[in-house]
Amino acid sequence: MDQGQTVGDRIREARKRGGLSQRELARVSGLSFSLLSKLEQGERQDTRTETLRKIAIALSIPTTTLIGDAPPMPATAPAPAWEPVRLAISSPAGNENLEPVTEPGLTSALTAAVKLYHDNRYSELTVVLPRLLRDAEDAPPLLRSRILQLAGSLMVQTRQRDVARIALDRSLAAAQESDSPLDAASSVITMCWLLLLERRFTDVQETALDWADRIEPKLSVASTAEVSTWGWLLLRASAAAVRDNRPDDAAQIMRLAEAAAVSLGHDQRTYHSYWTTFGRATVAMKQVENAVVSDDPRLALTLSAHVPGSLRPTSDNRNRHLLDVTAAHLSMRQYPEAFDVLHQLAREAPTWLQNQPMAKDQLAAIIGKRRTLTPGMREVADAINLPL
Repeated sequence: MDQGQTVGDRIREARKRGGLSQRELARVSGLSFSLLSKLEQGERQDTRTETLRKIAIALSIPTTTLIGDAPPMPATAPAPAWEPVRLAISSPAGNENLEPVTEPGLTSALTAAVKLYHDNRYSELTVVLPRLLRDAEDAPPLLRSRILQLAGSLMVQTRQRDVARIALDRSLAAAQESDSPLDAASSVITMCWLLLLERRFTDVQETALDWADRIEPKLSVASTAEVSTWGWLLLRASAAAVRDNRPDDAAQIMRLAEAAAVSLGHDQRTYHSYWTTFGRATVAMKQVENAVVSDDPRLALTLSAHVPGSLRPTSDNRNRHLLDVTAAHLSMRQYPEAFDVLHQLAREAPTWLQNQPMAKDQLAAIIGKRRTLTPGMREVADAINLPL
């Protein structure tokens, strides 16, 4: 299809190729005739990935056929407090007139900053990161790569995608300069997260699988870092495949990730010196996510009940999993259960939740038809800055 077309143009062309009228496509996809009509006529310029995926399933085509080069969903406008971090990423400067950087000292500072990230203490990171990034310019390439990956992860998490790409490109280059394939792959894993948010599913699947092939370990003798890094690349590829209406690919790739987790035993392991964990709990949570994307909420809730409770994933993955559980409850119109999960997140990770558009949509769906709100609902709305 012509890359200059709009989303509506693509839907109309794919529908005609499939031999369906608008009303027939609406019926098969489970979407409203009004929505499809507005999309095709250009009255709506874009729509959510889940909507495009339903259309793609109805027409038996990849979701990316409908996305094309349509602009990504808008990023959150950065608050002024982020400007020093953004400047340190986009316009790096070293320490010309300061004392030399020591590798042990900078490593210790990075470890402390990563803990702030996993504890969702973003306001403190806006103060810490600019100096850390400045010091990274005078650090060995491997350490510089890890600091830039932290910055890139934070920028993705807070939906500042423009500078996230700069940080992650530089992180990958520094890891390759240091001849560290696992650190390079770690940067790619985070870049794939960014590309997923931008709905570039083909790019994610191709990139993640290419890097998985590069570092594929022999499970019987591989280190935890090797197996876990490989496993996370597979999880990214599976996430892209299921969103692109390639369920068989997604399931096959997920089976490989599960085999990697099983090979590590029952522990939830850190896949990298600084980053997130990988293991059976991580894979189980991603299986729930794939079920939600596949519009199978009953399976998602069944799978969520079997996520190993004794294994503690990092907060960002655990929080995202809880949003998937909320989505499954909403799909089954279990509104009290859905709200209970959101309320829990608002109390335990309010800063993280503020940066999740998905959470705002979920709360809006819960309270949309209510005449009055409970104190708990008002509390969650305040936590995620949802206008009432």
